[in-house]
Amino acid sequence: MTKDTNITGTTRRGALKTLAAGAAAGSLPLWARYAQAQTSEPIRIGFQVHRTGIGAAYGRWYDRTTSAAVKLINEAGGINGRMVEIVAEDDGTDPKRGAEVVEKFATQHNCDIGFGTLFSHVVIGSAPRAGELKLPYFVVSEGHHVASGMLNRWTVQPGITDVKSQVLAMAPFVSSNLGKKVTMIYPDFAFGHDHRDYFTEALAAQGGEVVAQIAIPPTETSFTKYFPKIPRETEVIYHVMVGPAVLTFVKEMGEFFGPSRPEMFGFIDSLEAVDLSSPGLEFLEGTYFWEGMPRYAQAEQTEFDKHYRAAVGVDANGASVSDPKDISTYAHMFGCWETLYTVKAGMEAAGYAGTADRAKLIEAVEAMTEIPASNAHPQGDKLFNGKTHQVFGHQYISKVIDGKMVLQHTTSIEDTLYPDEVDYTQQSF
Repeated sequence: MTKDTNITGTTRRGALKTLAAGAAAGSLPLWARYAQAQTSEPIRIGFQVHRTGIGAAYGRWYDRTTSAAVKLINEAGGINGRMVEIVAEDDGTDPKRGAEVVEKFATQHNCDIGFGTLFSHVVIGSAPRAGELKLPYFVVSEGHHVASGMLNRWTVQPGITDVKSQVLAMAPFVSSNLGKKVTMIYPDFAFGHDHRDYFTEALAAQGGEVVAQIAIPPTETSFTKYFPKIPRETEVIYHVMVGPAVLTFVKEMGEFFGPSRPEMFGFIDSLEAVDLSSPGLEFLEGTYFWEGMPRYAQAEQTEFDKHYRAAVGVDANGASVSDPKDISTYAHMFGCWETLYTVKAGMEAAGYAGTADRAKLIEAVEAMTEIPASNAHPQGDKLFNGKTHQVFGHQYISKVIDGKMVLQHTTSIEDTLYPDEVDYTQQSF
């Protein structure tokens, strides 16, 4: 059930109407039998969604993924026998509005938790308010801000890996296969700074060198002026951009280099929600990308990926089944699905009955460790670190071959680990 100050999905009232129509309880789906058996209020999850601003493409697919997961969770009986209701609020991909949205979840909507935030600067602007309100805040962001200790015990990132772990796993591949002298192009905010800092360090450990760091404002719309800053000795361009102008960024980069480009390693953020067959992207043939989850169904596709794709409505090319030109943010949006299933597992382990049990929920999630691949976790096996509130998982490196991304290398979870920088379990609630 989704409430956006708009409501979609299966409602408890609808379940009761079905019962009133005279259907036999034994023939009803499990969620309807739960509705008959109890009258408790739904579990309300405040969904902080980037409907507008530079995160809008992600927000749309985060919304679609969230709705699909909640539908299945409710059809299977909800959480502790209660239906799940999503209360969605647009934060405009803006830190100030993000904090206001968190406050609305806690004080106006009576939400059990907050969930869903992606862009790092919005998480950093919102998490302190969640901590003050003692609202469990489950982010789907990738930034290192959670595991760094910057935030608080109420903020958890259990469904998607962070940039530091990603780049630690990528650096050996880049250094061994593409080149030692790298120019980095990244967005000039927290997410990009994580790439800058941790990849530079990880590449140096491999005997490589970042010869230039080019920071670009995330709201920039033209990029040609930045490319002459790339040093001539550059062997590899490492690019990660975000926002509505990513297609322009990649096209202009191709125009600048022409046929004599250096090797290229990108984070798929630079092309999330962008069709690889778009005119002007032909130069990407033979280049490499990090993916959080492969957009294209691979030859060794798992049953878990098949289940997830079908539920969310994504085809084998990573596009909407209803519109082949509507490309998903497949490398990130699985984090919403997996986080919701982690919340479900945590609430069930904690015997969660209401907002008085919020601290018990956090403690139950902190106690999690190994998370096996499953329909609930289709991206792959994971390891959750309760001290740092951060999950670790496999990373995927794909190569553009005949206009599609084909998986070349899957890292181990061990490749992504780093020493703890915080122990949130020692902080008081």
